[in-house]
Amino acid sequence: MRNNSAMVVFSGGQDSTTCLGWALRKFEKVHTITFSYGQNHSIELVQAEKIAEKMGVSHRIVDISFFAGLVDSALTTKGADVSERHPRLKNLPASYVPNRNALFLTLSHAYAQLKGCDNLVAGVCETDFSGYPDCRMVFVQAQERALNLGSETELMIHTPLMYLNKAETFKLAKDCGVLDMVLEDSHTCYEGDRTVRHQWGYGCGGCPACKLRAKGYEDYLKL
Repeated sequence: MRNNSAMVVFSGGQDSTTCLGWALRKFEKVHTITFSYGQNHSIELVQAEKIAEKMGVSHRIVDISFFAGLVDSALTTKGADVSERHPRLKNLPASYVPNRNALFLTLSHAYAQLKGCDNLVAGVCETDFSGYPDCRMVFVQAQERALNLGSETELMIHTPLMYLNKAETFKLAKDCGVLDMVLEDSHTCYEGDRTVRHQWGYGCGGCPACKLRAKGYEDYLKL
């Protein structure tokens, strides 16, 4: 018999904070896991801790900072321009981190088993995203099958944002009662800038993540 608990892959950003709100509405027990993978915008780890505490859920930060030395990404390279194309994978943005989501799901799947969860929640999206191939439903479904085969489990991976654009994600956050927390506490900016509070939240306002979030909020206000 399936239980009613879930593990949320939680970065402390807009999408994962919205997913946390969604999970708290859907499941009786919710846990969160955050990864320190050598990201330049490590302020998201601080914000994730704050949000988890405010939401009253268990939270674990896992140090996998070694991963930064195994990948080529503007998110893990000091001084790299996140607005450029990826130096090796020219059809992808520089902010793409090879195999990151595969690693996140693998580790989260293991931790979910330890915590007795039959459900895993991830904020990946293939509608309003940055072109990352590991944010697509076909990838998530393949991961779910492989991880369950490899561990003899039937853990379900939920992706509530998969077919939503950023405006619809803001609306879902409001419907789940976490919009204020998304605006005030979540962090998405690739530059790690929390010095300026915009209408849509904190950020530099110029990086791809900020631009996507700003445009999404503008469109949300028109819904």
